[in-house]
Amino acid sequence: MVVFPDPFSGIDWELTQPVAPLPRFDRYIFSQLLGLFGFFALVLVAVYWVNRAVVLFDQLIGDGQSALVFLEISALTLPNVIMLVLPVAAFAATVYGTNRLMADSELVVMQATGFSSFRMARPVFIFGLVVAGMMMILTHYLVPQSRKMMIERRDEISANVAARFLKEGQFLHPSKGVTLYIGQIDDNGALEDLLLSDARNENRVTTYTAGQALFVRGENGPKLIMIDGMAQVLDLSSRRLSVTRFADFTYDLGGLLTARTAPGRTADELSTLELLFPTEALLTEAKASRANLLFEAHSRFASPFVGLGVALIAFGALVQGSYSRFGLWRQIAVAVVFMVLVQGLATASIKYGLKLEQGWILAYLAPLLAITAGTGLLWYSQRPRRVARAAP
Repeated sequence: MVVFPDPFSGIDWELTQPVAPLPRFDRYIFSQLLGLFGFFALVLVAVYWVNRAVVLFDQLIGDGQSALVFLEISALTLPNVIMLVLPVAAFAATVYGTNRLMADSELVVMQATGFSSFRMARPVFIFGLVVAGMMMILTHYLVPQSRKMMIERRDEISANVAARFLKEGQFLHPSKGVTLYIGQIDDNGALEDLLLSDARNENRVTTYTAGQALFVRGENGPKLIMIDGMAQVLDLSSRRLSVTRFADFTYDLGGLLTARTAPGRTADELSTLELLFPTEALLTEAKASRANLLFEAHSRFASPFVGLGVALIAFGALVQGSYSRFGLWRQIAVAVVFMVLVQGLATASIKYGLKLEQGWILAYLAPLLAITAGTGLLWYSQRPRRVARAAP
């Protein structure tokens, strides 16, 4: 409540409403940005996810997996997809929202009432912090957990040989240069009339045929035991064919599977605490250097603030202009250029940061450039502008 004294009547007038609707202005701008951010994030995630889902569909369905397995694996890729598109969605939402507010003269009116660029950018700053908070949750928890679960699930799927190979009357290609054919599968699980062609060697093609075969699990992976068969080896250089008959023969299928060849977790699966304080055992398990793990840990802290920086860049670039019927295309182009520079610096930081001993410092360059550029654009928009004098 604000009290205004009246010097003429001696009565104090009470005003129960706020003097200026500043919080309402912040809520209005924030709600506009948040709604647009949700729209752009949904569209970008859908486009990016569909592109990756097509590749997963070919791999999983082609290997004989069900649609439920495809949905499970594709759902586990969503956290990483969302993390990649959030900064772009924040940038697009800020550009579109600010351009619309300028076209409707809403920001122009606020500037005319005495609002500085930094004051008008307060809801944009809060919006950027919300985006950074979302990315923090993704980078520190959801993405590592989803990658860990996805790799474990893929290992389980790869070990499920029955789903991939046990198909009657079809020529299957479990690996490049390998062809498998099963004539019939009886009720006991035995394979009848089996043909296996191995052409992975450039100088030799080996073809196995067997009247009966069995799948068994070994210590190093599944194996195929062929009974009462024949092996034909064709030497491509000399064009000679040699035939060997066998009563039983064991063929190792471990090399045909796409399971993880080396045990242990990768840097993407480790928690942030493990990355910050890696032990020798952890370095051996991840097969990475200490510099690699430290860069990965610090990039999880730094990359979320790119969303804040690009939002400030978009708003700071667009408030440089004033109302125009032709739009703010030059200001939008400036914002896009700064966005490209930030992304380029982020890519270069990853390239060189993984090689240097203290390369984790480079992880903070891209968000620092983004925030500094956004702040500089806001400051530059408040400069005194020269007005052209009319000719006498």
